[in-house]
Amino acid sequence: MRQSIWKAAAQKISFPSLNENISTEIAIVGGGITGVTAAYLLARSGRKVVLLEAGTISGGTSGDSTGNLYAMVDKRLHHIQSKWSKETAANVARSRGEAVNLVEELVKRHQIDCSFKRVPWYLFSETEKKDRTIEKEIEAAAHYGLPVEELHELPLPIKVSTAIKADGQAQFNPAAYVKGLAEKIDSTNCRIFENSEVYHIEKEEELVLSTAKGTVTAQKVILATHTPKGIYGLQTALYPYREYAIAARLNSGDFPDGIYWDTEADFHTSMRTYRKGNDNYVLVLGGHHKVGQEDDYNRFYRKLEQNARRYFDVADIEYEWSAQHYKPADGLPYIGESSDDNIYIATGFSTDGLTYGVLSAMILDDQLNGRKNPWSDLYKASRFTPVKSARNFIKENINVAKQYLKNLPGKAEAESFDEIAAGQGKVVEVDDEKWAVFKDENGQVHCRSAVCTHMDCIVDWNDAEKSWDCPCHGSRFKATGEVIEGPAFSPLDKRNT
Repeated sequence: MRQSIWKAAAQKISFPSLNENISTEIAIVGGGITGVTAAYLLARSGRKVVLLEAGTISGGTSGDSTGNLYAMVDKRLHHIQSKWSKETAANVARSRGEAVNLVEELVKRHQIDCSFKRVPWYLFSETEKKDRTIEKEIEAAAHYGLPVEELHELPLPIKVSTAIKADGQAQFNPAAYVKGLAEKIDSTNCRIFENSEVYHIEKEEELVLSTAKGTVTAQKVILATHTPKGIYGLQTALYPYREYAIAARLNSGDFPDGIYWDTEADFHTSMRTYRKGNDNYVLVLGGHHKVGQEDDYNRFYRKLEQNARRYFDVADIEYEWSAQHYKPADGLPYIGESSDDNIYIATGFSTDGLTYGVLSAMILDDQLNGRKNPWSDLYKASRFTPVKSARNFIKENINVAKQYLKNLPGKAEAESFDEIAAGQGKVVEVDDEKWAVFKDENGQVHCRSAVCTHMDCIVDWNDAEKSWDCPCHGSRFKATGEVIEGPAFSPLDKRNT
């Protein structure tokens, strides 16, 4: 099933759609962990808030994440240390640790049923080639006061060369947590609307957010949309990637709770357990790639299944899903006021979005209430770091420039609609224009412009997710053209045959 196990196991809740014109102090766009946590904290402090979610609460990236919470980062703390400083890496670890603590506090306070528990985190190498990576992380973690231990075996059926263990990290069901927290938000100070996609923000004296059936006028706006909606210079320092996950139901056996990261060079898998009803599951995640830049997206699911069956007694692969993340040029997220006055952003979380999403809400709550936050300068959205960003900035933007070459004649995937099978999409050139053509299971053809409505890049057909994905800045569209996620506001333009 192409659905995350978190969404399948989470409780059902619903909020109304916006169908009126209203005013508020702060409007939040996005109902994932960042937006909902920010709404909760701001409403608790007495601010008037409106939250607008295009789909359903936790129905996006938060509900498709790993369900892991930790002080570590996917690029390793020692990389942050080498690029920035020991002090910066220490503050990253401390700030992320405080975010995990807040999640635990809110779970306990509101008795949120989301399977939250403290677990150890492991990073391991299967060969001596990666031992130095482990050694560097041991040195860094120890320096930052994290409870670490060096190991040479794991409570898994995997032979390892060396490993590090850090206690006190956490796991939960992120979809259940976000839904549960949304229900606990002070409704006298915050109104939540689902199925209320924002398609335009008018930047006047106040900010006017337009949806299909209503508007919200606000003094401040938080774009809790994983990447800012619209066009921002910052997007040249954000690089969109996708990662894949499976949940395999086990015939027998289980392994101790924990977050297990493999340093394998070509796939970088991570593993964890989850219990749903009477069944034990192992979750295997990995295989990231640039959005819209693959020929065979399904191969990532096949590789994850191969890894799961290599180590465990698998009965069936019951859930498959993927999620998007945005890598920042200098290794740290961008949190705070954007280049547009009164619009605040939280982006560049890489694959550490659950923890960084909570941390973003904490920082934004302080900023919008005029309080000093100890981490706001560290993650400042308007920072300029050319030396630290240069290598990634040049490499990734050369990659983006290459994608625009798809506009050249002769770059279409098919010459006619007849070449497209049912359930498949292809880019077809029609009268010197690129069309995104999808043929549904009934043989009906759906035609849209293949030009992304964000910044005019040509989209790519994703055969695994049945979507049109932009390889430049990560906008994604349904097979029939509607926006799924990313910086684009508008659907792909319709074309008539």
